[in-house]
Amino acid sequence: MTSEFLIVGAGVGGLVLARRLALAGRTVTLLEAADRVGGQVAPLPIAGIELDAAAESFATRGQALADLLDELGLAADVVTPAPTPAWLHRADGTAVPLPATGVLGIPGDPLAADVVRAIGRPAAWRARLDAVLPAGVGQDAASLGALVRARMGRRVLEGLVAPVVRGVHSREPDAMPVEVASPQLRAQLAAHGSLAAAVRALRAAAPAGSQVAGLRGGMHRIPAALAADCRRLGVDLRVGTPAAELAPDGVSVPGTRLAGTVVRACGDPDGAGDAAPQGRTITLATLVVDASAALDAAPRGTGLLVAADAPDVRARALTHLTAKWSWVAEALPGHHVIRLSYDGDATDAGPADALIAQAAHDAGVLLGTPVRVAESAVRVWRRGARAAEGEMPAVGETAAGTGLAAVVAQAERVAADLLSSTADHRGDHDAEHESDRPAAAEQGGWNGDRAD
Repeated sequence: MTSEFLIVGAGVGGLVLARRLALAGRTVTLLEAADRVGGQVAPLPIAGIELDAAAESFATRGQALADLLDELGLAADVVTPAPTPAWLHRADGTAVPLPATGVLGIPGDPLAADVVRAIGRPAAWRARLDAVLPAGVGQDAASLGALVRARMGRRVLEGLVAPVVRGVHSREPDAMPVEVASPQLRAQLAAHGSLAAAVRALRAAAPAGSQVAGLRGGMHRIPAALAADCRRLGVDLRVGTPAAELAPDGVSVPGTRLAGTVVRACGDPDGAGDAAPQGRTITLATLVVDASAALDAAPRGTGLLVAADAPDVRARALTHLTAKWSWVAEALPGHHVIRLSYDGDATDAGPADALIAQAAHDAGVLLGTPVRVAESAVRVWRRGARAAEGEMPAVGETAAGTGLAAVVAQAERVAADLLSSTADHRGDHDAEHESDRPAAAEQGGWNGDRAD
């Protein structure tokens, strides 16, 4: 059967797009080279339960993801992390709580006690000069690093912002465009005249505790639910089906060529483009460790972000999953789950056992108490670089940027654009395939007039 739309890649962006087009009555074929859907939003079987192999939380900004979870029947399972702070492991090997009133490590009050404690009084006073600098200083900065350096100084950048950005986005602040890091930050700076005031305005719009959420049972439930709904709606979802020779009007799959409007929802299906060498590689080591009184006390809150030159530690971040998410603690009584992040492919230096030993060492240093590993798992993820616009519409991380909230919102916008741009060109296609689509009364979920 000829489809109106061919979507290459069944990550979350591709699944959201396929579902939205199918809900509008369009015929869709969704191709995935791997043997499962979801991309990096994947399950990690360990210790008899399923955790997340990559992202274990999402930013709550915007409404698109919240609406999607509601449509999929998952809204009741959204959970918030424990209200304990993350910590900062500093370059001198000491650890302090991360300042509470910041955005991406940028302080909303440079002279707050927790900021002074983290970076020292001279650095805090330099950051305070942001309040008296002309509003135009840093406005033309291309990167987050350049903006923070211009407004608040090098020590705020290196001591606060860089560990947060590396830990959250796997990138250096000087390689992070301002609009990707925080879409409203530049506009708030222009409106309020200082970077600290911009941060306070952003925090007021998203109070503490509301910026991040997770899903009971794991984020990997989202692509599973999307795939099930796509199949219910008649999407021709094919896993284990690599696509090649992508063109705006068709793709080649083993044995044939498919025709239709093509949307790229993958980084580089031919394996020869620019995205792969420019992308980022990260390694995640998940440790299930025996419980102890020291770990039960959550000595570093929900986890730590690590300064780049911290001694005796290779990890760039640690998440104490059982301290962060109550559902994980409930699922594994008598144990703790710790996840450490490493830049690059950390398995290049030797076998996985060596990395687990390194991760156990790093966890002991960062948490201030030795850990005894019961089970472990290692996953290496290669994340595509942000792609330039091409001749085909695109969704997914390389088109939308990092984070599920960004991916879902961008896929919804692309769906609305495609439905609008093709509305007058369906002609005989409607009549020819009318019997192939679910009846409108059975589609449910979306009323067709949302465009977010």
